[in-house]
Amino acid sequence: MNDLQGDYRRAGFGGGLGHGSSRALLVVDLVRAYLDPASPLYAGQPEPPALRACATLLDAARRQHVPVIHTRVELAPGGLDGGLFTRKVPALRVFERGGEFAAAPPELAPVAGEPVVTKQYASAFFGTSLASTLRVLGVDALLIVGASTSGCVRATAVDALQHGFVPLVVADACLDRDPRPHQATLFDLAAKYAEVLTLDEAMALLGPGGA
Repeated sequence: MNDLQGDYRRAGFGGGLGHGSSRALLVVDLVRAYLDPASPLYAGQPEPPALRACATLLDAARRQHVPVIHTRVELAPGGLDGGLFTRKVPALRVFERGGEFAAAPPELAPVAGEPVVTKQYASAFFGTSLASTLRVLGVDALLIVGASTSGCVRATAVDALQHGFVPLVVADACLDRDPRPHQATLFDLAAKYAEVLTLDEAMALLGPGGA
């Protein structure tokens, strides 16, 4: 891995983006579908470390009055509004309206005043008002956590960069069904699209005077 990182550095990847000056926390799709063994999207643990890390960050953001935004997938019955995405990943049909797996666990449930972005595709920016909301809030960087690392977290981080927001992906607070795509995605994001942080680094940014 060190040789791989060195090769990418020498080739001109992995430049620093900084951490922004005004941040929001984006909790991406970490819902029952990934935590319940009855779901086809189950990621292997009902209470994974990433869930606890997300809850820790969420609590810190609320205490410091950092804006918090949640995302959720909701599809019409039959999943037609999911287009080719649901054809490629039929398991996404668990997010059809009225299903039991789309709800957030209690420790990540939105509270009054926290926007919930409803989406049909991987990126939280695609076909939603998220970018406009962030600009109104004066946000220039986005702490991104949730599920899955190689899916919606990755797509959201790439689109954050393309919309002009610094993506700060918190590795310890991201969940995937297997460590191999999780680690490969974090490597790729750090090389090309985002800053990848530890939980401690993210907590420092959320603390008083975080910089």
